Amino acid sequence: MESIYEKIATLEISDQKGALCTIVRCSGSTPRKMGTKMLVYADGSIFGSIGGGALEKKVIEDALSVIKSDIANSYDHTLVQDLGMCCGGALMIFIEPVMNRKSLYIFGAGHIGKALAHIAGDVDFAVTLIDERSSELSQYGNNGVSVIYKKHTRAFKELEFNQNTFIAVITHDHAYDRDIVSYCANQPHAYLGMIGSIRKVEIAKKAFKAGKKLSAKQMKNIDWPMGINIEVNTPEEIAISILAKMIDVRSKARA
Repeated sequence: MESIYEKIATLEISDQKGALCTIVRCSGSTPRKMGTKMLVYADGSIFGSIGGGALEKKVIEDALSVIKSDIANSYDHTLVQDLGMCCGGALMIFIEPVMNRKSLYIFGAGHIGKALAHIAGDVDFAVTLIDERSSELSQYGNNGVSVIYKKHTRAFKELEFNQNTFIAVITHDHAYDRDIVSYCANQPHAYLGMIGSIRKVEIAKKAFKAGKKLSAKQMKNIDWPMGINIEVNTPEEIAISILAKMIDVRSKARA
């Protein structure tokens, strides 16, 4: 049976919302003791229990409010006076929203792709690096980064796209870049960017328009050339500009 921590980890990388409820103080007779946890999902379903009955019903209601507001809060309960329960004790329950961790798919393990993978995990992105060239990934051992040794068309089948998905397209082949952008723009995502010069971007836009692969709205939502507009030279500096743009998009989505 999965533990509540495994459930939380699964929730963090999904596009579902939830809240963790923890008994942080109790006195007298209570159905469960301090440290007991319960996970409440946005649909009202639960994993675990903080005691059942009227208390649990009220905690679920409070958790749903926390999920909606995205703000943690503490709630005091006196079981006899407030809830009509015969236990007779009192407790405090701390309820915090479970923050969805953003997935970052980096297509291309060249200098910039590896530099981006190296730093993105430090700001809490769940990073997957994708490249068909084993020579670029065979010695890549950055802890916490998942690696897919496949061509992008095969890798698509292993990737889950949702509203928490960030995508950086940085391959060694312009045709690959266009294929990936065309596919990913039609999948749920929070951010999609493609690296390249202004000329490369214009060529891609003309190709998409001529082939009617993407709408004007879809193309407008793509970050290309990718990253914030600052003077950069090295792969590491370019990676920082890309990550800064992603952080900005992530922060505005949470606001």
